Amino acid sequence: MDVLLTVVVPVYAVEGYLYQCLESIRAGLSPDENASVEVIAVDDASPDGCGTMLDSYAARHGDLRVLHLSDNVGLGLARNAGLAEARGKYVWFVDSDDWLPSGSVRAVLERLRETEPDVLLIDHLRVHESGRLQTDPSSVLLTGTPDLDRLIGVQHTAWNRVMRRDFLAKHDLRFPAGWYEDVPFSNPVLIAAERLDVLDRVCYHYRVGRFGAITATRSDRHFEAFEQWDRFYTWLDAAGGEPALRVRIFTLMISHLLVVAGNESRVHPRRRRAFFREIAALYRRHRPAGYLPPAGTPGLKHRLVAANSYSMYAALRAGYRVAGIRRRSTQRTPAVSRDIPSPPQRVKTTSIR
Repeated sequence: MDVLLTVVVPVYAVEGYLYQCLESIRAGLSPDENASVEVIAVDDASPDGCGTMLDSYAARHGDLRVLHLSDNVGLGLARNAGLAEARGKYVWFVDSDDWLPSGSVRAVLERLRETEPDVLLIDHLRVHESGRLQTDPSSVLLTGTPDLDRLIGVQHTAWNRVMRRDFLAKHDLRFPAGWYEDVPFSNPVLIAAERLDVLDRVCYHYRVGRFGAITATRSDRHFEAFEQWDRFYTWLDAAGGEPALRVRIFTLMISHLLVVAGNESRVHPRRRRAFFREIAALYRRHRPAGYLPPAGTPGLKHRLVAANSYSMYAALRAGYRVAGIRRRSTQRTPAVSRDIPSPPQRVKTTSIR
């Protein structure tokens, strides 16, 4: 039987999560479904025991291909290495500290056979260290008839889209090196696709705040986001994006960078002014004609970026942080958590051709 889906799993320093990830991919598959899937794990010169764990797993199960890289190349290039070895018609990049809820691969296989899209978007839940499950704010965009202007607002990651391999080759879509490698990959993937499909079902559990994860690491490497957005705009300029789409993307970009700037786990307070200045410079480089800031507080922040007014931004941020602390101190209702094994499984599906 031909391989329909290749799941590429880049692996680096995730000993405590690796087996859960690998086991979740093939869980519950029938023999025929299992034969339609190949899993390629890419050991990105992991400094712990992950390489040995992968070899042991492959020896026991016989259905895992393992690539060992001699040098650490980072998440994006490790994904590229797995993609180069893929045999499936479609490829799905799954991060090794995350996992798939039961039935996810079966649902994806069925949908791919049914609609044969260039790109299939799937929904996910954010999983906090406490075990609390949270719907992503962008998940609502997956409902209704697929529309690029709306779907471009879905979280720009590699793992929430399943892509036809020859489509990626046709448009020469690969990951760049560095942090925020998803930016110049996941956005072009949606824009270039002629056949977009949406599986409005939770098919992925994304682990939030894990110690050692990039999104929970203070580092100047977060400044690499600016290079990645510039790289995306180089692609967009060559592709000739529509004016309305450019406005939508620009708004999302500034909002994304403001989230990074305000995240204490990413940008050190002493570096926040410099990061803000880089946002303002990027704003000037890529502001599209006819752009108007959004309404409300987000729009106010965009205007402060446009004015390159860090002092006003810092004052606004401090005010909202104080108000948030006071608000939380008066709340008496405990947070509601759900058990991880029983996430909501939405089954509505829609497609665009």
